[in-house]
Amino acid sequence: MPDARFTFPKGFLWGTSSSAYQFEGNSKNNQWHRWEQEPGRIAEGHTCGLAADWWGGRWREDIDRAMEDGHNALRFGIEWSRIQPEPDRWDEQALDRYLDMLRGLDQRGLFPLVTLHHFTDPLWVTEMGGWENDEVPALFGKYAARVAEAIHSYVTTWITINEPNVMAVLGWLLGEFPPGKQDLDTTLTVMVNLARGHAAAYQAIKQVQPEARVGFAHAYRGFHPHHKANPLDQIAARLHHQAWNEFYPALFRDGKARLLARTIELPEAENTQDFLGINYYTSERVRFSLRAGRTGLYSRRSYDPDAPLSPNDMIASTPQDFFHALEWARQFEVPLIVTENGTEDSEDSFRRDYLTAHIHQMWHAVNFNYPIKGYFVWSLVDNFEWTLGWTRRFGLYELDLDSQRRRKRPSADLYAAICAENALTSEMVREYAPRLFEEIFPG
Repeated sequence: MPDARFTFPKGFLWGTSSSAYQFEGNSKNNQWHRWEQEPGRIAEGHTCGLAADWWGGRWREDIDRAMEDGHNALRFGIEWSRIQPEPDRWDEQALDRYLDMLRGLDQRGLFPLVTLHHFTDPLWVTEMGGWENDEVPALFGKYAARVAEAIHSYVTTWITINEPNVMAVLGWLLGEFPPGKQDLDTTLTVMVNLARGHAAAYQAIKQVQPEARVGFAHAYRGFHPHHKANPLDQIAARLHHQAWNEFYPALFRDGKARLLARTIELPEAENTQDFLGINYYTSERVRFSLRAGRTGLYSRRSYDPDAPLSPNDMIASTPQDFFHALEWARQFEVPLIVTENGTEDSEDSFRRDYLTAHIHQMWHAVNFNYPIKGYFVWSLVDNFEWTLGWTRRFGLYELDLDSQRRRKRPSADLYAAICAENALTSEMVREYAPRLFEEIFPG
């Protein structure tokens, strides 16, 4: 058959995502470094260590790779504990390092998407009780203002907080992230305070840079009743969707939202998302279960048995639900950016199929005029994957921790081809994801 093309709009952003803690290395003044020191917290006793050594300067060689691979954007993070190591001290040298990175991106033609908070808090914030403390949102707003004052000449688009739903649930409900608590009422307090922190940061940035575009990165997950005809499974799936997917975008649009059986009103959060970042990885089936208890929202979750699973069974490939996530996000009537999408796969076979299928579904959404402005793969190089340590490899480039050498994986070439053409073509699918060829190009 002749070459077929799925072309994206001119100026579409193609990049990769990163976070400060997972890539910089040697970040020791936050609660995550302390968490790593506790036995049993991280898989196989791993530590973040040097990570990808971006703080040591290796960001330069990595953004060279991004530029050479045709990317035109990069999402990266600012580490609060570096900027404000103590309550009454700002580190100007740390700000200068981030400025240096922004200049490097500018010189290479890479659009910067800057994240102010990605799961880590300074130790002095943790010692105040972290996001359980009602004073922390205002402190976060002051930090956002200080960063905006320092770097706004290089930045137009800001993410205040990455995945506040993940941080609250894993830290305070499931106990897998610091502080390791399992209390539903405290989780609700934290969720609201994270929303207040976003609103404070939004206003602080706008005071410095009125024309800035400010949003947040939202972890969206599809939830389907395990048995479609079972009303209890239907209720459980709706409950998960409301609490996980709806709460923050609705709150930042309307200033009020439903959270379990409560209506939360937060007037200062109304109209505080100029765009919506979507982090999408997978979807789940939800089965009602009394045994799961209150902290489990009386339900059990599992993957669709028909969906292809990543090598570590961490992610089920459900690209059609990715399309549904983008369709759902249209209701908020703001531009959309896919701020994370990817999978772990050290052998780099599943990843190529996964990226191809998801980018194809994104094209369908773009073709229906959904306001999608960019797409960021997680991640450029292998990174420290929180409690899973280095046992999960998400990078387009493999990272050797001992030597810090990078090795290009075939998925990096696939993504480079997509970036270069601003399109997904039948030739690319034939070469990199042949198992999907007949599905994407039938006949």
